[in-house]
Amino acid sequence: MIGFLVAGLIIGLLARLILPGRQKIGLLWTVVLGVIGSLIGGLIANALRSGSIWELNFIGFVAAVGASVIVLAVAERSGLLTRGDRPRGDLPPRVR
Repeated sequence: MIGFLVAGLIIGLLARLILPGRQKIGLLWTVVLGVIGSLIGGLIANALRSGSIWELNFIGFVAAVGASVIVLAVAERSGLLTRGDRPRGDLPPRVR
């Protein structure tokens, strides 16, 4: 389980490095992104009969990084990764 999380962190970091621009996500979301990508990559490797979903291999790793890049791009474009920060001009007036 710890190896799965470490692999997820590495895959998530690689996905963030590959995708241009700055992603406003923390370490936890990077791990979640990598774990989702590694599950998708494992499914792809399993479908290609190059290994099990729980086994780390080259094809699964490459597919996992690619899937993580796609998941990160979709999440960014859809606005799922916004922290809810508002510009200072949109703050409601203070009540005294």
